[in-house]
Amino acid sequence: MTESPGIDITVPHPARVYDYWLGGKDNYRADREAAAEAAKIFPKTAESARSCRAFLSRVVTYLTAEAGIRQFLDLGSGLPSAQNVHEVAQAIAPESRVVYVDHDPVVMLHARALLKSRPEGATGYIQADLRHPDAILLKAAETLDFSQPVAVMLLAVLHFVTDAQDPARIIREVMDALPSGSYLAIGHHTADIDPAVRAFAARLSELNPAFPSTLRSRQQVADLFAGLDLVEPGVVQISQWRTESDSGTGEAPLWGGVARKP
Repeated sequence: MTESPGIDITVPHPARVYDYWLGGKDNYRADREAAAEAAKIFPKTAESARSCRAFLSRVVTYLTAEAGIRQFLDLGSGLPSAQNVHEVAQAIAPESRVVYVDHDPVVMLHARALLKSRPEGATGYIQADLRHPDAILLKAAETLDFSQPVAVMLLAVLHFVTDAQDPARIIREVMDALPSGSYLAIGHHTADIDPAVRAFAARLSELNPAFPSTLRSRQQVADLFAGLDLVEPGVVQISQWRTESDSGTGEAPLWGGVARKP
């Protein structure tokens, strides 16, 4: 991977570490070393990463094909990989519009270069911190129509939001800006499913203190859907969410769910 101006390649970044686990090439030595060290603590790391992508694909397929959603706001999108949100959505409904948001400039650099929309739809890209939703919503309105339903994707990112930064507030501010019929999808790391995740998350936090991990219980994740109507089967391990048509989901220590704004 070619070094980009202003990017500190000596410190592992979550998006690039995750890219390595998925078998990608958009990572540096520090990212690979951190990924390998974390995998020693939690050997199912790569399997978990793949399970997250499978969950994303199933969620977007459901939202597009069954719920009729045509607009997506992907917060903390990470580096481009297989089955990105707009690819899944536009394969079903080519007119779908997607805005990708990530804090890492490397992510946005690659997203703009690689994630091309079908001509019937649109994709937008915002480099921003999800802890400041007002700025994101203002910019996203250039691509999305907030008078029509939007699906908000928060997959494997909310653990980087501490309790003091109040993830429930962030979700509330975003969902309050959207009309009835909008959806929220969450995938959140937890130690409920495998206690080894605590040591795994702690070590990654040590390697990059700018991204401390806050693991949350099933109830805490369920509480993030307050005021919304959960879609069956509710908040479950992501590898168990609507898997009847997908047998290759793998295991993952994340709670996940999808809910509709009434």
